Amino acid sequence: METSPDPWIGALRHSHDRLQALVEPLGLSQLEQRSYASEWSIAQVLSHLGSQAEIFGGFLEASLTGQDPPGPDSFVPIWNAWNAKDPQAQATDGLRADETTVERFESLDPDQKAGLRLHLFGMDMDITGLARMRVSEHAVHTWDVAVALDPAATVAPDAIGLLIDTVGQLAARSAKPDGKERRILVSTSDPERHFVLATGEEVSLTESDGKDGLPELRLPAEAFVRLVYGRLGPHHTPPVEADGVDLDELRQLFPGF
Repeated sequence: METSPDPWIGALRHSHDRLQALVEPLGLSQLEQRSYASEWSIAQVLSHLGSQAEIFGGFLEASLTGQDPPGPDSFVPIWNAWNAKDPQAQATDGLRADETTVERFESLDPDQKAGLRLHLFGMDMDITGLARMRVSEHAVHTWDVAVALDPAATVAPDAIGLLIDTVGQLAARSAKPDGKERRILVSTSDPERHFVLATGEEVSLTESDGKDGLPELRLPAEAFVRLVYGRLGPHHTPPVEADGVDLDELRQLFPGF
């Protein structure tokens, strides 16, 4: 897993710029169309990213000033304010808030990056962890918008190159175990990785040398990241090789969030 903050902050910048290029030309009717996140319009995805930008900005400032980070009680008023905006304001203000937070990440000098520490969601976190958390939602939600406009859209390659090494942690948290015992070798390309996916009452995803002799799922890393994020619907699945693996069962195992 990449431990330097700079690639993560760079990926965040690229994701913001991509989102801005996608959204700025859209009219109201397009902003109101459904994104890949089935309960949200494109404008509502921007609202979510805008509110989260505001919250992450609070995390950054708290750490830099030696204060406790904002807690869940402070999130609800922020979400309510964003939910009350009309679709055009959700989009315009969402991009503006996102730009502000990206710029704040980019403005940190080496000493500030080295000294940033937060206790957040039960975890001790540094600047890399905070940037990683932001990229993990930003890149995927940007895809939620992109694919609503272009069915062939993919998650940005620079984000995939980083996120592929974080999916083990995500899989354990996001899966909905179905009790079925499985051991599956997952082999990805671009970049190449090998994992063993074990399911049952719990789900785990661990690195492998690729020589396990198990049923195997072979697919691009971009598609596997989307699978774990609950975004590998049949109409957005590239060619995969599933040797003794039921991909539909895995889709149900990772329903998304």
